[in-house]
Amino acid sequence: MDSEAHEKRKSDLVLSKSKQDFTHHTLAIGTSKHYVCGYFAASTNIAITFPIQKVLFRQQLYGLRTRDAIRQLERDGIRNLYRGILPPLMQKTTTLALMFGLYEDFSSLLLRHTDSPEIVTRSVAAILAGTTEAILTPFERIQTLLQDYKHHNRFTNTYQAFKVLRPYGFREYYRGLIPILVRNGPSNALFFGLRKPIKQCLPEAKSYSANLINDFICGGLLGAMLGFLFFPLNVVKARMQSQIGGEFVSFGKILMTIWTERDGKLTHLFRGAHLNYHRSILSWGIINATYELLLKLF
Repeated sequence: MDSEAHEKRKSDLVLSKSKQDFTHHTLAIGTSKHYVCGYFAASTNIAITFPIQKVLFRQQLYGLRTRDAIRQLERDGIRNLYRGILPPLMQKTTTLALMFGLYEDFSSLLLRHTDSPEIVTRSVAAILAGTTEAILTPFERIQTLLQDYKHHNRFTNTYQAFKVLRPYGFREYYRGLIPILVRNGPSNALFFGLRKPIKQCLPEAKSYSANLINDFICGGLLGAMLGFLFFPLNVVKARMQSQIGGEFVSFGKILMTIWTERDGKLTHLFRGAHLNYHRSILSWGIINATYELLLKLF
């Protein structure tokens, strides 16, 4: 009798441990899928929108009109059209993997250990995720240098660009960090906070394709709005990161320099914003729709 009871307890312990292992395994998969989906959503977006981003970058850096920026790229030739794609491919894929994955992780952690309203908790989680993303600033830095035609003869690939910055010290890789930090946290909070309400305002999706279209529209509208709102920050960031060596000029001074160069006109400061608006609709539409599609497939 005792032997049977002992065997039963032993069997129950084994079964309990198996259930715990299965639960932990399931949670690990559930957590990691947000990182994986974010990664592949970013890859799809970069491959499609990189040439548009390059035109926009030239406008941000030099204040060019759209047709002048396109002509500049035409003079560079088709060979250089995708020059500089490796840093954004590495940076954006990792950034979006962190953005979606860390947001879910931080949200889960904070919701379990705090009693704050959910909207506050999720906003804090989004800001923390955005701040963590800033670790990848060196990739944005290298992308800026590779896209600037003034540096075309100085280096030809990502490795060379990283090597050129090395003698200037570790800090040089993080030039332009302040506008990135100011941009990332608030934009993440607004993106994750408004994504669900905007989708709820759209017509109810009664088919798979209609739901995909709604996800595209929701992501596109949010991306366009946030891209326009934070456009001046990216203008300052591009100017700061196009410099190699020398003084680390403050964000405020750089902004005032650009403001003076562009005749103190807000419209000139936002030159390129219309292209950024259209690119963001396409870009964030692709990201959001691809992300949600991949989540359903996991």
